[in-house]
Amino acid sequence: MPEQVDLFAQANAETRKKMAPLAARMRPRRLEDIIGQDHILGPGKLLRRAIETDRLSSLIFWGPPGTGKTTLAQVIARVSDRPFAQLNAVTDGIADLRKLIHAAESDLNTYGKQTILFIDEIHRFNKAQQDGLLPAVEKGIVILIGATTQNPYFSLNPALLSRSMIFGLEALDEASIIQLMKRALADRDRGLGAFDTQVSDEALAHLAHYAQGDARTALNGLELAVLSSPADDQGIRHVDLAVAEESIQRPAVVYDNTGDEHYDIISAFIKSVRGSDAQAAIYYMARMLDAGEDPLFIARRLVILSCEDVGMADPQALVIAQSAADALQFIGMPEGRIILSQACVYLCEAPKSNAAYLAIDKALADVRKGRTGPVPPHLRDAHYKGAKDLGHGKGYRYPHDYPGHYVDQDYLPDNLRGTIYYSPDDTVTNQKGPRQ
Repeated sequence: MPEQVDLFAQANAETRKKMAPLAARMRPRRLEDIIGQDHILGPGKLLRRAIETDRLSSLIFWGPPGTGKTTLAQVIARVSDRPFAQLNAVTDGIADLRKLIHAAESDLNTYGKQTILFIDEIHRFNKAQQDGLLPAVEKGIVILIGATTQNPYFSLNPALLSRSMIFGLEALDEASIIQLMKRALADRDRGLGAFDTQVSDEALAHLAHYAQGDARTALNGLELAVLSSPADDQGIRHVDLAVAEESIQRPAVVYDNTGDEHYDIISAFIKSVRGSDAQAAIYYMARMLDAGEDPLFIARRLVILSCEDVGMADPQALVIAQSAADALQFIGMPEGRIILSQACVYLCEAPKSNAAYLAIDKALADVRKGRTGPVPPHLRDAHYKGAKDLGHGKGYRYPHDYPGHYVDQDYLPDNLRGTIYYSPDDTVTNQKGPRQ
């Protein structure tokens, strides 16, 4: 009876493999089969050396979906001939983690081999769960490989980061994705090679482009295109551009308003406005709006930019930005996008100065260093009884009594006399000028 159960289990496993999506079936099994990521896997690179010499420590793979994080972990386990255990931080909890660690410790004691513990979406583990990994990592019971789409420096505990090597994986370029799809079309064992298929170059290019660097999206789109295309009289399945367009849906926008992509895109937006590039600024703003970013968050950034980067070169910029924020609250979305666009373009085209921004930071730095000094007597409050007896206000010259409503006198404390905080000479003016 046990033999029959094993046979059934083996048959079911084979069936599951055949039913798995193309992207899962086509996972590379060897390092040399991995396409892309040459910055960490190229000859002589640190990660490749560590894998080839079997000198692995715990690893964190960080990158967009479909860049091969899971694949790389499985290849490492295969190359190093170690047991492989996998958890998903979205669905598995601390009990599952403890169970796997206990099994890994038993394997280590019995066979002398460390288990590679792969945790997908590791940033989803809370602090207690992440801390629960530390003893097994420190004792060498497991080699942890965590995969995350979020910046680990924001999402993982410092204690876990300090015990891991962190490698960033990059989105695949279109040429690499096309190469992967052609490999799948030719592979008769795991891919689509059993079908007599003709896929046009335009169809492959379309699938690669709209995959946005995600190999999984491209391969699964290709599989749908091939399997949903009927064979002609010669038994050939034709996949043209029209079929490819139907087979790949618009990928979800890669953006998490609490994660790394949020910080990267808002950073690019701010720097584009500062750099007077309206085209880039509008593009990044569109990405944020399309991904569901709070429009008022964008409006607040525009108000800050109007003072930090436009400043005294065009003081009207603050009025425009604040008016846009008020109008956005009054009008709401989707029409509010027009208001944000106008304010954004105005700030991009305005001349730039950060002199006022530098001024307050310089003054704050002096204050925090203790350079405070007493207020000069002629500037002190002289309105209360006895103030004049203390010399308060004595010698003060009222500017409006002088030509041009200005008179030269000392305003800073004696120890700061002559200090320059605000200087128009610090202003860097955009030569384009406003609204050209």
